[in-house]
Amino acid sequence: MDWQDLGEARTLAPGEHLVAGLPDYSVLVVNVDGTFHAVENLCPHDGGELGGGLIEGDRVTCPRHGACFNLRTGEVLKPPAFEDLLRFEVRVENGRLLVATQPKASD
Repeated sequence: MDWQDLGEARTLAPGEHLVAGLPDYSVLVVNVDGTFHAVENLCPHDGGELGGGLIEGDRVTCPRHGACFNLRTGEVLKPPAFEDLLRFEVRVENGRLLVATQPKASD
């Protein structure tokens, strides 16, 4: 598996997020209570960028039509979206925040 270095993990404090461009995906990375989670940055309903939406705890709301997703699982919590988000593995290695360049396989 290939990993992309997103910089020093300590710069992304709890409650903060960043959007990273990977070779094939745009990914939203969020620090939820000290644990990093990454999901595809596009709403499956109509392609709205989730990084511009409301992020509260472990939930993100699409700014276009209000679909809501769980950042830990990628699960859709509120329509109009009915498809879960792709998730990406995240790890911290030697203080660096790394994200997998391809989505996780379905659980």
